[in-house]
Amino acid sequence: MAAKPIYRVVFYNQGEIWELYARDIFQSDLWGFIEVETFVFEDSSKLVVDPSTEKLKRTFEGVSRSYIPLNAIVRIDEVEREGTPKAVTAQGKVAEFPRPFSLPPREDN
Repeated sequence: MAAKPIYRVVFYNQGEIWELYARDIFQSDLWGFIEVETFVFEDSSKLVVDPSTEKLKRTFEGVSRSYIPLNAIVRIDEVEREGTPKAVTAQGKVAEFPRPFSLPPREDN
């Protein structure tokens, strides 16, 4: 049986680009959101500690499922193995995914 895939999810959050690894990703029943479950973090027994990785570990500690807005998603990749999660300050232009426009109000005749 093939191993369960791992996904790298890159998204924009409060002026930073966050890169997380997860085993499960779904289109949410909440319109406009992606569900991300089963977060994958590296073994914490490493000698070198990355502050941005620790920040993400603390942020998602105890979180079983996260809902990320579609317009914040930069990219989702299926990868062979997990990497180092990171949060870096967004530099340059980070464009949001276009939001749907609102329909004009109906005029009843």
